[in-house]
Amino acid sequence: MSSTETDFYELLGVSRDADDRTIKSAYRKLAMQFHPDRNPGDAEAEAKFKAVGGAYECLKDPQKRAAYDRFGHEAFQQGMGGGGGFGGGRGQQGDFGDIGDIFETIFGGGFGGGGRQQARRGADLRYDMEIGLEDAFNGKDTQIEIEVSQRCEPCDGSGAEPGTSTRGCNLCGGHGKVRAKQGFFVVERPCPTCHGRGEVIEDPCKQCRGEGRVDLPQALDVEIPPGVDTGTRIRLSGKGEAGPNGAPPGDLYIFIHIKEHRVFEREGTTLLTRVPISFTTASLGGCVNIPDLDGSTNTVDIPAGIQSGKQLRVRGAGMPVLQGRGRGDMVVEIAVETPTKLSKAQKELLQQFQETETGEECPESRGFFDKLKDAFGG
Repeated sequence: MSSTETDFYELLGVSRDADDRTIKSAYRKLAMQFHPDRNPGDAEAEAKFKAVGGAYECLKDPQKRAAYDRFGHEAFQQGMGGGGGFGGGRGQQGDFGDIGDIFETIFGGGFGGGGRQQARRGADLRYDMEIGLEDAFNGKDTQIEIEVSQRCEPCDGSGAEPGTSTRGCNLCGGHGKVRAKQGFFVVERPCPTCHGRGEVIEDPCKQCRGEGRVDLPQALDVEIPPGVDTGTRIRLSGKGEAGPNGAPPGDLYIFIHIKEHRVFEREGTTLLTRVPISFTTASLGGCVNIPDLDGSTNTVDIPAGIQSGKQLRVRGAGMPVLQGRGRGDMVVEIAVETPTKLSKAQKELLQQFQETETGEECPESRGFFDKLKDAFGG
């Protein structure tokens, strides 16, 4: 601390271990004493007013106070770095390193202190696959072919022409990061020259042009488990885009889409289907056979007198539980079909049946017309 710089605690007239309340009280008293409105035309009082204000601004902030307690006024001098990166010596970059050390000491090393920035991994990729409901039921082993960035073989992902080597980056000193001071804080960013590698390629590989990766077709085996549904993701670790300059690859995510089925609709593990039956089967009862996706047949009993819209549930005849045990259910919705083409003999039989109707055969219909009579007075 130079002789022209008065200690903040001395300016406020408090001890170095004073609490926040004491510091605030001292500041208010001095601010009122040296306020320009109370001392018109007094340049010395105005300077004193500004000085105690600056002292209070520092000491009321826990982070600034911690820096000041350790390094004094030097913690806030603008000359402590304005650009560049790391580096040795006591020039501008050396001072810049010191301000980084200040923040690492106070805040726990969050601003980095050495070591090259870790190369970022390659991007994750997406592949959309459409499969039939039968494949979703049974599972499927298949193969896909995609074009994806892979590690360049001639340079082994380094990006440098075989037989040549890289050199350390002069801007960041091989650390891969540079710091910039913004007011009181220091911001750390990847080096713009080496893009965080800490090395510069002087003779790029002719195959990959220094990228360390090239786009090539790749055949991949994919195992689709039973029970997948639209939106299910299958992750192939390390099969995504290769990272730049030898960095690890990303992952490949396969998104499943189920084709529309001619017979079944799907809701989770439940299969739904609509089955039309004749009015005679609906009246007398019977059964219908519905194929299962596993190749077997489900026999569904139709109770006599069933109505359209009635749903019958077949337990355990639905879709498999993904990565679990058991199956969901099959729901069969009944649709009673009225005949549209009748032979003469069939019409005669129906007319005979109609003549014997008493109204008890269709209680829902009879109940509706009874409501009409009550509502409209007969």
